[in-house]
Amino acid sequence: MIEEIRQKVRQNQFEFSQHAVNQSILRQISVQELREAMEQSEIIEDYPADKYGASCLLLGFTLINRALHIHCSYPSRPLLKIITLYEPDPNLWIDFKSRRTPDVN
Repeated sequence: MIEEIRQKVRQNQFEFSQHAVNQSILRQISVQELREAMEQSEIIEDYPADKYGASCLLLGFTLINRALHIHCSYPSRPLLKIITLYEPDPNLWIDFKSRRTPDVN
């Protein structure tokens, strides 16, 4: 599935949700950085039964090694939907791939 996702991006067959547009502006993530991160991405979480449609969370790195999480739809849609994107918080993620478990006191 990851290669199908990359292919959609390479062929400009993707769109941003309004939330993703807002977040990319706020977080200063360019379309070029999205493209770079998608080329080096891997699926780290899968949401096949998401209430808004099947989707997944990707981890990728830009050419300057900026880590990005990209939440996108499955590639079965005519246009891949970029739902949101952000830099993962190291306090919430281990190696940007696994969610940290909250400390229970």
